[in-house]
Amino acid sequence: MEKKLHRILAEAAVGILKSVFEDGMVADRAVGRVLGANPKWGRRDRAFVAETVYEIIRRKRRLEVLAGSAEWWSVCGFWWGTQGYARPEWAAWDEVAESVRIGRGAELEAMPAAVRFSTSDAFDALGRQELGAGWEVELAAMDHAAPVYLRVNPRRGNLSSVIAALEAGGVAVEPVPGCALGLKLAAGKSVSAQMRESGLFEIQDAGSQQVAPFCQVAPGMRVVDACAGAGGKTLHLAALMEGQGDLLAMDVQERKLETLKHRAARATVKVRTALIDDAVLTKNRALADRVLVDAPCSGSGTLRRQADLKYRIDEASVAENCRVQREVLERCAPLVRPGGKLIYATCSILPCENAGQVSWFSGAHPEFELEEQHSISPAETGWDGFFMARWRRKD
Repeated sequence: MEKKLHRILAEAAVGILKSVFEDGMVADRAVGRVLGANPKWGRRDRAFVAETVYEIIRRKRRLEVLAGSAEWWSVCGFWWGTQGYARPEWAAWDEVAESVRIGRGAELEAMPAAVRFSTSDAFDALGRQELGAGWEVELAAMDHAAPVYLRVNPRRGNLSSVIAALEAGGVAVEPVPGCALGLKLAAGKSVSAQMRESGLFEIQDAGSQQVAPFCQVAPGMRVVDACAGAGGKTLHLAALMEGQGDLLAMDVQERKLETLKHRAARATVKVRTALIDDAVLTKNRALADRVLVDAPCSGSGTLRRQADLKYRIDEASVAENCRVQREVLERCAPLVRPGGKLIYATCSILPCENAGQVSWFSGAHPEFELEEQHSISPAETGWDGFFMARWRRKD
């Protein structure tokens, strides 16, 4: 049975897409703004708008080929047709015959990767330069919506008890091999706001969950998370520290640190917060057992979750990221005490932001000895792409 397409929701989705591609808004913000302005929309209406926007962003360039037009209504109309929506009487786009669609689909297979995987030409060129033959393999692995992963909060339960609590609420999950506290939601399932506020778990990709254990923290340590953001990895560090020691979370945005404070209270862990500045850095110089620099980066390993990045990343933006990464490492490395360890992490799959930065830092700082570096490939794991490196400061 064909589904009915509601005009007001269709217009909202098209408006958001224009905001993203014509006005430069980040997709999550553009979606959030429209949904926030329409609080009376039901769950299905909100899901329709959000899913339309994210799926069309993910497939934009190939949908343009299949629709035979780059005009937004034509692209959206074609997509809605593939999703089982009846063509409305107010439709302003041309209908594409099945034979035409099949022919265009065959043509699409011979087109460049930038079209087939819907990236900008600039990002495709950069990725090919950085990863060679592996570029298209990684693009293919990130060419779909990401599953939802949870990280169990050991302060509030264990895998078995959290699985039981979720299943009692009608949410099916399964453990994640290679991810000690990880759970993966069954396809199509979601967790309610009430469940999220329980403190039993945090939503966190399985790749991201590898960073905190890589830091090798232990109860009683002094640990600094220098680029904490809203605190996903901070809370994981706190859990591994078992409530013992001192954990300082820093960031440049007060708003993110306020979110972290709320999440820490919910998770029943203690985290100190501070805006990063010269005074804070000087006060904590050479005191930390561990310093995590989860550096600003391209986000190229998270395209499943942030598909609009495929049209934003280019050589210039990545070069600026690399400059900032080096600056943050230079500012934060002095916080590590002799015998302590510095950890650098990104959610990028581009070597220039990862192994390239490791080579630079090791060459510029002989007082640090590289212990290990590790890349997480979306193609190999099914997780988001991450990179981690760990140095020990010599005594």
